[in-house]
Amino acid sequence: MPDVQIQVFGTKKSKETRAAERFFKERGVKIHFVDLRERPIARGELTRFVQKFGLNALLDLEGKAYEQSNLTYLRTTEEGVIAKIIETPELLLLPLVRGGKVLTVGEDPAGWKQMLEG
Repeated sequence: MPDVQIQVFGTKKSKETRAAERFFKERGVKIHFVDLRERPIARGELTRFVQKFGLNALLDLEGKAYEQSNLTYLRTTEEGVIAKIIETPELLLLPLVRGGKVLTVGEDPAGWKQMLEG
């Protein structure tokens, strides 16, 4: 098994984040968990995901936080949305997982498996 560094960005309340933690734990893979409630995601880290998936793919458009944020109605720049995400991690489709060069958004066992295959 390659010694790939797995970073999971999420919140303890998110069941999808817990699914990611469980996925790696069951395979004996140590992860670095970043609780976005305690520590906001770094802008550079978030930008990596935005460049790969596009900003809208990262947003939990069905979530309560999105509904309450009024992002649907706000005319804002990508920068503005990124700032809001950093402030309110619940806007994200969690978890964001990075393993080596592989990035995934949301619950994505196929993508997580790809990370382990190096």
